[in-house]
Amino acid sequence: MSHDSRNDVHDDPSDPAESESGDASATPPAEEDLAATFLRETEVVEEAIEDGRKVRRKGIYLLPNLFTTSALFAGFFAVVAGINGDFTSASVAIFIAMVLDGLDGRVARLTNTQSAFGAEYDSLSDMISFGMAPALVAFTWILQDIGKTGWVVAFLYVACAALRLARFNIQIGSVDKKWFIGLPSPSAAALVAASVWTFHSFDADAFGFKLLMLFVVGAAGVLMVSNIRYYSFKDIDLKGPVPFVVLLAIVLGFVVISIEPSVMLLLLFGTYVSSGPVMALMRKARPSTDP
Repeated sequence: MSHDSRNDVHDDPSDPAESESGDASATPPAEEDLAATFLRETEVVEEAIEDGRKVRRKGIYLLPNLFTTSALFAGFFAVVAGINGDFTSASVAIFIAMVLDGLDGRVARLTNTQSAFGAEYDSLSDMISFGMAPALVAFTWILQDIGKTGWVVAFLYVACAALRLARFNIQIGSVDKKWFIGLPSPSAAALVAASVWTFHSFDADAFGFKLLMLFVVGAAGVLMVSNIRYYSFKDIDLKGPVPFVVLLAIVLGFVVISIEPSVMLLLLFGTYVSSGPVMALMRKARPSTDP
């Protein structure tokens, strides 16, 4: 074989050996390029203050956001269950979302994994679980029978929940942590869900119950955007020792709730929702001590 023929062989672009050479492996496959680009362009980057210095942090914390995602799923499930006419499951799902929502923030603080992304994600999850879900469940069960007034009141609740969450986000750090300004959205959702659960269990579909649900949904929405203070329970020390009778009272509470969960939860959250206006009236009725 001549020298020219050998050169022709090595210069042939169709040579299989050439496709396995270092030049071919130096160019990454298109799939890898797309994957790397996707990861780079979808990465979450936020600025945080650590040890007095501003740092740029990539990625998100998995553990607290798993609880937030679970709460979001429970809220979405409540909407689907309500559309399918399973109002008991829809109400229970809202309560499950409430429990998960209470855990994500505590888990973030315990594990020191707070982030701006987690706070925004939690707020959006709350809007679905405690804003959209209760209103849609109440509307699909009984408010739609009232006509235009029913969906207007349902929308009022949703709008008030959105306003409540927006106001809460900008007031963090500027108000007394012992109190909520306005009814917390999880408590408002719990009141609506417990009402649907209880009245539906007793097949209460008379016109009087329709008006009662109209009042409950509308009042819960208005209380969320009010300036009425509600006790937040955040000053309770869960790490310190407590008397034995406290644990006994908690056990008895679970026993009482298990007897008739829907009714007991309605009484519990109905009492909490009523506590705000009652205490506000008591403060106004109290004589002023100022000269």
